[in-house]
Amino acid sequence: MAVKTVPLRIAMRGGTHIENVTKLVQEALAGAKLTAGIVTVFVKHTTASIMVIEDEPGIRADTKTFWDRAVPADQQWQHNARNPGEDNAHSHLRGQLQGPSVTIPFFSGAMLLGTWQQIVLVDFDTRARKRELIIQIMGE
Repeated sequence: MAVKTVPLRIAMRGGTHIENVTKLVQEALAGAKLTAGIVTVFVKHTTASIMVIEDEPGIRADTKTFWDRAVPADQQWQHNARNPGEDNAHSHLRGQLQGPSVTIPFFSGAMLLGTWQQIVLVDFDTRARKRELIIQIMGE
């Protein structure tokens, strides 16, 4: 079984910014020249996540609203209270809940995503930064 690893850096704005990375993953998969296996997309940060969503404007807005309601920004979170100048405890908590990766099977060189499924990077942090993604492809 072959393993191919493709690192990427993506500029993000923070504030639950959503960036569609499906095309980047498809390009990495095509470059791996494997026909069947799995592809894992992993973000190397604790204040960001990878998700599979139907990527349309309403879901993007609803996703931000959901996270704002489920884990609100609050200076009383212990991370913020114990670390002067920190304001991103909610970003870490959101990342913990959503998780840093997804794994998708592929066959005949194509990801087996559903009709409306897209892979997105979500940046929960409070400031803009570059995010590191690892695309790892295992297969034959």
